[in-house]
Amino acid sequence: MILTGFSPAELVPPVRRVALAAQRHGGRAFLVGGWVRDRARGVAVKDLDVEVFGLSLDTLEQLLAAEGEVIAVGRSFGVLRLKGLDVDFSVPRRDSKIGRGHRGFRAEPDSELTPADAARRRDLTVNALLVDPLTGELIDPFGGMADLAARRLRAVDPATFPEDPLRPLRVAQFAARLEFAVDADLVRLCRQIDISELPPERIWEEWNKLLLRGSRPSLGLHFLREAGLLGATPELAALPGVAQDPEWHPEGDVWVHTLLALDRAAALRVGDARWDLPLMLGVLCHDLGKASTTRLQDGRWRSHGHDVEGVEPARRLLARIGAPGWVVEPVAALVRAHLQPTAFVLQGAGMRAYRRLARNLDAAGVTLRLLERVACADSRGRLLPGATPPPFTDGEEFLRRAEEYQVDEGARPDAVHGRDLLARGFAPGPEIGRWLARCREVQDETGWEAPDQVLEEVFRRWPAG
Repeated sequence: MILTGFSPAELVPPVRRVALAAQRHGGRAFLVGGWVRDRARGVAVKDLDVEVFGLSLDTLEQLLAAEGEVIAVGRSFGVLRLKGLDVDFSVPRRDSKIGRGHRGFRAEPDSELTPADAARRRDLTVNALLVDPLTGELIDPFGGMADLAARRLRAVDPATFPEDPLRPLRVAQFAARLEFAVDADLVRLCRQIDISELPPERIWEEWNKLLLRGSRPSLGLHFLREAGLLGATPELAALPGVAQDPEWHPEGDVWVHTLLALDRAAALRVGDARWDLPLMLGVLCHDLGKASTTRLQDGRWRSHGHDVEGVEPARRLLARIGAPGWVVEPVAALVRAHLQPTAFVLQGAGMRAYRRLARNLDAAGVTLRLLERVACADSRGRLLPGATPPPFTDGEEFLRRAEEYQVDEGARPDAVHGRDLLARGFAPGPEIGRWLARCREVQDETGWEAPDQVLEEVFRRWPAG
């Protein structure tokens, strides 16, 4: 079988030359992994993995050296790279688990492995495809092409799949990215796997892909629940069954709403992790506080204060999934403020409120524009799947006012600084901070930017200090 539409000419010349050199030395090179899977789906991909059979790692290194400087950062795993080329070259290897919790595998290069034997160590059939870069011949030892056509995720080998407890999380992120159904046998297999001892850095690698590359993140989370794996994230496990007022949330409980909102948030990503990651994690965490605050009052479900109460569960969840430290404060700020865009519009908030909110968010590295995206996903998460989302009019008005007050991209700089107060005869010390806070209050209320104008008004309001 030939990979449809494939031409060796589409590969960068060094890959073709290394494949030819391997052939001359009695080996054979194959393109493997995600590149083959996505290329077979008609999706353009950049990441390229080349596995060379029948040659030792030392011989492969010699062939690569003829192309340029060899980078041996993955040599212990049988992986080499060429400087300036985003391609992994490797020899087939056997993996053996070391220690509990899969804190590591011992990778042993084995040049005698066949393509089918090497593919057997992979997790899913759709990831176990190989293509000869010189001829386009497709090797499909486990029915991966049929599973691609059926949009199905299936284990290569049920006997070896559980050896790496990270694999259920990989299934989750592939379900989210590919929008494939998870085979029932694979769901049952994942139910038997304990992921609780995985190190945070490995967990985060899969969550990061689910959130930033998943077109429907909800499918990944749905699978985790179906496979009984939400126990590793008790903050999320607490959401199914938490009721909501059907007038405001016709879609269902907090879990259903969170999943729908995540899918809506995915459509709002801009392709920059600095903004997309706080957005996706903010939406994931925005209603965690409802698990502890939801009550039936006067015949209606209420969750007063869930925005504030959700901050600490959000921090705990981020720690569990190994999220990077820089994102914690932005997510906490987004959770705390996620109701504000609609509330500001309904309450007719003025410049002072907008500028104070911008200052508070600015301290956490969050803009009003990012907050509006979280609120937009929250609002659209009330719609049933397949429904066309209407304009988020509250968000549009919120941003219009934020732009009018010049705080949509961040807080206004302080008009008055400590040096201005010192120049007026104030002594250094704690009182400086109290007077600066008064200056900010006046500045936010009036919109004045001139230091002297702000200071005169401050002294008029607080003449005695």
